[in-house]
Amino acid sequence: MKELELKYGCNPNQKPSRIYMNDGSELPIEVLCGRPGYINFLDAFNGWQLVSELKKATGLPAATSFKHVSPAGAAVGLPLSDILAKIYWVDDLDGLSPLACAYARARGADRMSSFGDFIALSDVCDVDTARLIKREVSDGVIAPGYEPEALELLKQKKKGNYNVIQIDPDYVPAALERKEVYGITFEQGRNELNIDKGFFSNVVTENKELTDAAKIDLAISMITLKYTQSNSVCYVKDGQAIGIGAGQQSRIHCTRLAGQKADNWWLRQSPKALGLQFKDGIGRADRDNAIDLYIGEEYMDVLADGVWENTFKVKPEVFTREEKREWLDKMTDVSLGSDAFFPFGDNIERAHKSGVKYIAQPGGSVRDDNVIDTCNKYGMVMSFTGIRLFHH
Repeated sequence: MKELELKYGCNPNQKPSRIYMNDGSELPIEVLCGRPGYINFLDAFNGWQLVSELKKATGLPAATSFKHVSPAGAAVGLPLSDILAKIYWVDDLDGLSPLACAYARARGADRMSSFGDFIALSDVCDVDTARLIKREVSDGVIAPGYEPEALELLKQKKKGNYNVIQIDPDYVPAALERKEVYGITFEQGRNELNIDKGFFSNVVTENKELTDAAKIDLAISMITLKYTQSNSVCYVKDGQAIGIGAGQQSRIHCTRLAGQKADNWWLRQSPKALGLQFKDGIGRADRDNAIDLYIGEEYMDVLADGVWENTFKVKPEVFTREEKREWLDKMTDVSLGSDAFFPFGDNIERAHKSGVKYIAQPGGSVRDDNVIDTCNKYGMVMSFTGIRLFHH
């Protein structure tokens, strides 16, 4: 197949629309089910690059959950704790495969943003992963292959219209990439930067104890940022992104947005959130929304009299600001990557509130000394990579 006609472009009024190879060669993909659209393919191809690089950097199966050309989550296939299995709504599934664990983590880190996602998998989709995908609200998946039973499960989604794409894992894109804006062609070399544990050798802080686990988390952070709309920062803990601040104009706004997402991930693991008693029949999306409101500043939207009864069997106690702060102070050893330098120490101050201990950023700000001093104040370890990772 040398080209594929699409229903429309980014919006229904943008026609005609297609994907094709500029040199006339065969497309490196096969659509096994559904009819993916323009944005679906943007998510699929960016997501595939991300998980391929995560697999290369860590040796573990990887998954990502994409929305609007940025990842809502990304992770490698480490086992799930009982608490993570519960907050990701997979505690009823025993013995998940490493690939299924990777997707549970990628989907579960920010379930509000992942609703209706496009999935990318580094490995052949197995039955465990397909079962997990089948019960989530999702637009589609891309993978290098599918076990026969897994493919049959996925074909049952959306009344047989779920988008399933198989990509040739041996495909190598051209060294130059092009796109048009306002009828003008832009050309640049592909970002072939290899990110691995050795990428973080230039430690500039007093504390230089960068653990192997932190190096893996920082690699996950930077690879995720490589395929996230800039500006962005990415918080990572234990092999998964827990907060991504995509597409913000200000660096501190990236850090705050991603930090709030990381905080929400941790607050969902608190005894108060875990103890919420939902009414029978409440779906996962409604539970996610209720938890998000409960742990946030607008908790009365779900706790007001005449409202809480729609969701809970028992009216929950208010999760006070002081209680939340006490719980958040228990989150430690978080890694943070930034796709460009931190211009001020305020980013470090905000990162500290979300348990950040390890940081990787390009460096090169006129206020690098201030940023380093702020890290030293909290005993953080910071590496200057010397490489910017903007993605647009």
